[in-house]
Amino acid sequence: MKFLAKSAPAIFVLLWSTGFIGSKLGAPYVEPMVFLTVRFAAVVPVLIFLALTLSKSWPKSPAAIFHCIVAGMLVHGIYLGGVFWAIKQGMPAGLSSIVVGLQPVLTAMMAVLVLGETVSKRHWLAMAIGAAGLALVLGPKFDLSGTGITIATVTVVLGGVFAISFGTVYQKRFVVKTDLLAATVWQYVGALLVTAPLSLLETWRITWSGEFIFALVWLILVLSVGAILLLMLLIRQGAVSRVASLFYLVPVATAVESYFLFGETLTLVQIAGMALVVSAVLTIRRPSARS
Repeated sequence: MKFLAKSAPAIFVLLWSTGFIGSKLGAPYVEPMVFLTVRFAAVVPVLIFLALTLSKSWPKSPAAIFHCIVAGMLVHGIYLGGVFWAIKQGMPAGLSSIVVGLQPVLTAMMAVLVLGETVSKRHWLAMAIGAAGLALVLGPKFDLSGTGITIATVTVVLGGVFAISFGTVYQKRFVVKTDLLAATVWQYVGALLVTAPLSLLETWRITWSGEFIFALVWLILVLSVGAILLLMLLIRQGAVSRVASLFYLVPVATAVESYFLFGETLTLVQIAGMALVVSAVLTIRRPSARS
């Protein structure tokens, strides 16, 4: 059990990073809001089954259910919907990744303001080093030539980053006392409240290829169940600012996975950036003398 607790951050990063791979595999066969709506709708019965089997209690008060739904709208619906929509409009994935890279800093700032968490100077310095390393990792993918770089797409991605940052803090503040599985069910109900209406603006044409089905099943079971439950568990057990630092590692893991799966290049500069990111996150997660 102790091993699982210690390895949870690494498992979370590995699982979360594969979400970008799964999205890349499935994107050619369906429009973004339809993709997310099908994914969220499919995961709800899976989680209901797990909750009925394993949960000790369900949130009964309207307030508890409301907080779970709001957290889901922010963390899943608005964040993923915004990023998927912007990329579909032609915003380069590399640029969107750099914008999303603002999340750990933004989340730490919100944790200080909303939760009163104390973030040490060492932590802020490590986050700055991590941001620099992330810039080196994503630098080769940075491209301003795309026609999808508009005020609308940049604003939507920034809104998505703000949503997941605030949603993480909101979850720590209001959802930690709710049963983990039951809370996640209501979170995906909240996500559907965002994506389902927007999906009606799309064509709902889905090409049910083997690649799309594999990507969908992977995103449902590995991301929407495994990774999200781990994220909620990490938020409950630790400071939000420390959990947020793990998101620096996600592009690093994705770059390595893309190297092996899609033949994408990895330069010495990117590898140096990865080393900076890893060292920064290890510094942040190392217990201080006071703790």
